[in-house]
Amino acid sequence: MIVVVDYGMGNSGSIVNMLTRIGVEGTLSADLDVIARAEKLILPGVGAFDAGMARLRELGIAPVLGDRVLRAGTPILGICLGLQLFAEGSDEGVSPGLGWIPGKCVRFSFGPEHAALRIPHMGWNTLEILRPARIFADLPPDPRFYFIHSYHLVCQDPAHVVARTEHGIAFTAAVASGSVYGTQFHPEKSLRWGMQVMRNFALHA
Repeated sequence: MIVVVDYGMGNSGSIVNMLTRIGVEGTLSADLDVIARAEKLILPGVGAFDAGMARLRELGIAPVLGDRVLRAGTPILGICLGLQLFAEGSDEGVSPGLGWIPGKCVRFSFGPEHAALRIPHMGWNTLEILRPARIFADLPPDPRFYFIHSYHLVCQDPAHVVARTEHGIAFTAAVASGSVYGTQFHPEKSLRWGMQVMRNFALHA
């Protein structure tokens, strides 16, 4: 069973609905015992970095996730803020992140040639897939995904970056390291391309 971690930071119900559409059992839960028994985990998220980390710690979820992911190797998919929480920290706040993907989240910053670009970055982008990753297997042609964010992850190790796209600058769109996967985009809002990413994570990660 896939557990979507319910820590009050995002539209988690739409992720469970997409799992149902692809025929995969998923449940939304903040129960520590349920999270600890999960075969796979999804950490969604919309909102501020510090608030997300505070909720994970207040609910006692952070150490359980660490145990499952780092010790047991349980696959996890972080979505949007969920991906950012995998980092060591963020310019958005002062709280340390989970630290599973070395690097830091930074706010978009553009030169004068891109002064017309808006922050947050919001809309559809085509990915440049940099290296094979299980979550990107068998994608339809010209995969496009929906983004809405003001911060993006800068990885210390470029090998962790499996896809990128552009909004004024090239930035990390997806990461993978062992059993840890993360997308800055929202697969649950990305039609058939997002559905394939979710199917790949559910069945092959």
